Amino acid sequence: MRGPMRMPGHWFDELAAGGGSAEAVGFLVEGERARRLVLLRELFDRLEERPALLGPADLGSIWRTVEQAEARNPGRVEELLLSPQVGSWLAHTLRRLHGTSAGPPLWVDAGHLAGVAVVAALQAGTAAELVVPAREGAVALPTLGLARLPGIPLLGFQPVHARVREGELLLLPTGQGTGATTLTLRPLTAPQSALWWPTHRLPVRPDGPEVALDDIDPYRDLDRPIPPRRLTPRELDTWHGLFTDAVALLGPASGPGPRSPGTGPGTLRPEAIRRIVPWPGRLENGPVAGLSASTADAFGSMVVARPPDGAALAESMVHEFQHSKLGALLHLFAMLDDDDREEEHYAPWRPDPRHLPGLLHGAYAFVGVAGFWRDRIGDRAADPLDLAPFRFALRRIQTRTVLRTLATRAELTGPGRRLVAGLTRTVDGWLREPVDGRAVARAREAAAGHRVEWRLRNLRCADEERAGLAAALRTGAPPPPVRQPLFVPAPERAHWQDVRGALYLRPDITGDGAPDVTAPDRAPGLASVVVRDVAPAAVARGVGAEAAPPVRADVLLVRGEAAAAREAYRERWSEASGDPHALAGWLLAHTTLHPGHRRLLARPERFAAAVAGEGPELWEHAAHRLAGAQPSA
Repeated sequence: MRGPMRMPGHWFDELAAGGGSAEAVGFLVEGERARRLVLLRELFDRLEERPALLGPADLGSIWRTVEQAEARNPGRVEELLLSPQVGSWLAHTLRRLHGTSAGPPLWVDAGHLAGVAVVAALQAGTAAELVVPAREGAVALPTLGLARLPGIPLLGFQPVHARVREGELLLLPTGQGTGATTLTLRPLTAPQSALWWPTHRLPVRPDGPEVALDDIDPYRDLDRPIPPRRLTPRELDTWHGLFTDAVALLGPASGPGPRSPGTGPGTLRPEAIRRIVPWPGRLENGPVAGLSASTADAFGSMVVARPPDGAALAESMVHEFQHSKLGALLHLFAMLDDDDREEEHYAPWRPDPRHLPGLLHGAYAFVGVAGFWRDRIGDRAADPLDLAPFRFALRRIQTRTVLRTLATRAELTGPGRRLVAGLTRTVDGWLREPVDGRAVARAREAAAGHRVEWRLRNLRCADEERAGLAAALRTGAPPPPVRQPLFVPAPERAHWQDVRGALYLRPDITGDGAPDVTAPDRAPGLASVVVRDVAPAAVARGVGAEAAPPVRADVLLVRGEAAAAREAYRERWSEASGDPHALAGWLLAHTTLHPGHRRLLARPERFAAAVAGEGPELWEHAAHRLAGAQPSA
């Protein structure tokens, strides 16, 4: 019997700094093991209380099968129980039993336990005789693959007899007259066929560890069960190439960062990843490049839309593994005294307001992203276009903003304060590091631009303040005091992406070379830049579809032609009155021309309230009026 778990303080501090040695991460894995066993015990207890939940399956037979497999080969069985496939299914099924999730008939979700037991018997070399659920004639074997019964496909959900003997699996339909017939195979060694889809594997190195590329497990999404979506051979080859390139990039860094693998923020041992799930579908408005997500229920697993290159995949792997580490830490330590889910905080990588737990996760993830790009500065092999300085500079600025919010607004526990302080020390140290001045300047402008547009889209002044600002503009009276802004109701917010911010990555490129700023209002050649650098920030962490091309005024602003950009944004407003993107761009261009007016960027919603209903011809007058006196609240 194991005693209480106690994490050594220096391991916590390694993780709190955003990194973590192999020993520190190993402790998190041990914590996940303990948690997984507790959840399995809860599931067995509930099924013992209500055996009918399993439908035709028998809990006693399942339990004996797992016990026999554990006695024969405990290491393999424990590895199975710790797999992301089992973790996602287990959490989903417990939520079903608690009434907080939906899915197929409950006996199908609960009966998947029998599929886990079948895999345990196959891997341990023991015998089993169980009833497992089939979905459309296919039986899922967690971590191994998907067996499809021959003959006429079964419809819906059906029980299937499963018999295991010495590594051989026999599947026999239970219903009469279904048209489906018996299937016999050896899942541990059988090659892919029409009836057997083994789980794809991505080798980290030859004859070494592998990462599952899972396109078939029903519980591979963040919560709800989904059907299989088998990759085509071409798609599979693409993923193999991307993963190989990502693994090469995740090797020892040649930039200014730490060179010891797996210790500093942004470093990652690829074998720590357990599973990659290709994004299985499309979002409401179309496919999204750069999207990634993960769940604390499946440590080391991530859902990733196919990225454009290995660097993008490596960045996503770092980002999502940071979420896994923090999720495991949160299973061991409460970080927030008040788990406030009120979405009222600014997150620089999202288009919408965020709650404090989300801010904490975002800060931890983007410390890893910043560290990843820091370690690639000067590494021409990993960063041939020299984009790492900008990406590092931008992420360190944005992350520091969120850490300040957490330190001042969140009710942190003792471990939470220690975590935020550790991340802050890391980022403050990075802010003192010299980085190419042009990259830093672009990063500051990109960060400011996102914040201005975010406030215009998500905040508004109260009616009294709005009336006072409009009156001040008309009459010359002093502007009213600054008051706490109100949040725009969620149904009134339009989805948006920071397409202007992405241009700061490559202000010299529009796709065909130098931009023709006298051309039509759209600059479609920039879309390739936008998809790579906007989607992770505005789509994957929020909502929306693929990034739209930026407007001509954005190109002018980013290239330093502020006067022309300001005029172009005025024209844009005349064509699309009420567009927050145009108003934000005008303010950014105006304050570039009038640095003394930059205080307008702190509360752009006040400027929007003052000029509401007025044409852009009055904007410059309003800017001079509001920037001249900003009374305190």
